[in-house]
Amino acid sequence: MPDYSLLIFDWDGTLVDSVDRIVESMRVAAERSGLSWRSDEAIKGIIGLGLPEAIQTLYPEVDDEAALAIFRSDYAEHYLLLEVEPSPLFPGVAEALEYFRQAGYRLAVATGKSRRGLDRVLKGRGWEGFFDITRAADESASKPDPRMLNEILAHCRVPAQGALMVGDAPFDLEMARRAGMDSVAVSYGAQPISVLRQYGPRLEIGHFNELRAWLDGRVQNPRIEVSKHVG
Repeated sequence: MPDYSLLIFDWDGTLVDSVDRIVESMRVAAERSGLSWRSDEAIKGIIGLGLPEAIQTLYPEVDDEAALAIFRSDYAEHYLLLEVEPSPLFPGVAEALEYFRQAGYRLAVATGKSRRGLDRVLKGRGWEGFFDITRAADESASKPDPRMLNEILAHCRVPAQGALMVGDAPFDLEMARRAGMDSVAVSYGAQPISVLRQYGPRLEIGHFNELRAWLDGRVQNPRIEVSKHVG
């Protein structure tokens, strides 16, 4: 197994159980704009993109700045109402992240959230200084463009082969592939593992603690570790 020194995490659907709130907020915003219904699967399929890219993928008819701004505002307003009680971390996340930091790993976040949204959730958890670096879509480029990852690598002075991207969406894994780094597919988030497997992850996990076990070298289970990339 490569010697990773930098672990990079997606946020929604990977660290935080927020997928259902994203789906609901997208539906509410669409309804307020008089737009047609989209399925759960369709909405989950855009999670990971920056919000403008996500909206325009689902609703290409929202093609002017004023309509897009209204949709974004309605989405954010409803999401913030739901977030009065913050979305919970997935089981094992808090403990594993603390363990990784104490073990000497560099930690980063690469998310489709806005900088404002990411700062809000980090502050809410008292994590303002927890990660070495965080990158948001609106200050960089939306996934799967590798720009966020390249900026993180440059900041941490770590080569791509020394980093690992952990995510629950095809955009996460494709971004990692374009940046030349290995990835971990999370099966409990927005997309089923059958979809993520097409993007060649090094590892598939169904619980966050499986990442810790694998990095510690305690897991050599071919059900979990993908020995050959697919796709």
